[in-house]
Amino acid sequence: MSGFGFFPSDGFFNAGTTGGEGVPMLQPVVMRDAARAFLATHSDRPVGQNDAAKAKEAIDIANTWIEAHTQFPATVSNADVAWSRKDWIDQSVNGWQKLVEPLAEGMVDALGKVLKEMGPEVEAATGGIPGAEAGFLPVMRSFMGQLIATQLGQSIGTLSISLTGSQDAAIPLFEKSGAHLIPQNIAIWGEGLEIPEQEIAIYMALREVAAQRLFAHTPWLAGYIRELIQSFGSGITVDIESIQRQAESAMSSGELDINNPESITLAINQGMFQPEQSPSQSAALAKLETTFALIEGWIDHITQLAATDRLPSLAALQESYRRARIESAPTQQLFAMLLGLHISPRLTRECSQFWNEIYSISGGLEGGVEIRDHRWEDSALLPTAQDLHDPAAFLASTTVPDDLSGLI
Repeated sequence: MSGFGFFPSDGFFNAGTTGGEGVPMLQPVVMRDAARAFLATHSDRPVGQNDAAKAKEAIDIANTWIEAHTQFPATVSNADVAWSRKDWIDQSVNGWQKLVEPLAEGMVDALGKVLKEMGPEVEAATGGIPGAEAGFLPVMRSFMGQLIATQLGQSIGTLSISLTGSQDAAIPLFEKSGAHLIPQNIAIWGEGLEIPEQEIAIYMALREVAAQRLFAHTPWLAGYIRELIQSFGSGITVDIESIQRQAESAMSSGELDINNPESITLAINQGMFQPEQSPSQSAALAKLETTFALIEGWIDHITQLAATDRLPSLAALQESYRRARIESAPTQQLFAMLLGLHISPRLTRECSQFWNEIYSISGGLEGGVEIRDHRWEDSALLPTAQDLHDPAAFLASTTVPDDLSGLI
């Protein structure tokens, strides 16, 4: 504690600190500054008039092509269809804060329980001040908030140099949904592909518009994802004895140098002190993984329907996109760091095929669009990972027949 500059003689623990109740742990300004600091080490090309015109053309084409393939209508067109990397950072930090806040709170709650259990030890370490652990909680909350917000901000900065559109993370982050392309990243993504620039822009716009329409018409989805993250966070526990045993073993073997911050960071990132997941946490992660894969799979499916026979280079574009995601999927890396969640490309492919089959079984363009998109009305209507293997059975079990006379 004295290492952090807090001393019993300062009267800190008797100051009646409230801990900033009602104040978010993760401050968007901290996340934004960390993301901008990362971006400062890379280039950020401003959006020019030519960029904006090409982005608008691609998004207009994408909206026209997609119109017949989903019952989710286009929303009011936004004027700023082209964003810089910095624009994406500034617009997305509030969404990331809301998404990850429940996890950060779960971490602090777990550490708070440890401090409470260690009350006598903390009291002795502070010179015999009763209830000293309660005074330390606000400090810990602030410290953890700064730490997580900074780390998350750096990850957001990493995302900003690779995402091709505002919705490319395939997560509902924005209160006001819109379709935006990031021309600088699209240009880098298309380097060396020998595919016409316009085809690349339209392909990315199709994915952007598909995601934007889905998120605009599923307002419950962001809250559902937050609830699953909260469920995971509430199950976080800290086993001090286990951590101590691991640390002592790692130090004796030379794997960990307690005086080297880089060594400690490496050990944490490698999962050295990661506790075992509870059954409830495992269930939350399984639902999260399936939900993220269903979103990606739906976007893939809609893009395929809209672009077939229209984009000559569609197969090459799809292959390049999938390969890039397998080699470096920044969003997946972020959730792997935060939750230990690994979304397999195989599951995303299964979800894409699932939506294809639901669409075909239900009548394709004549009837499949409405039945398929109806599954997004509520989380209870979405398939589980097990349902993906038998779309016909899932559809039969979740569809109310038009004629109910046989049930009477």
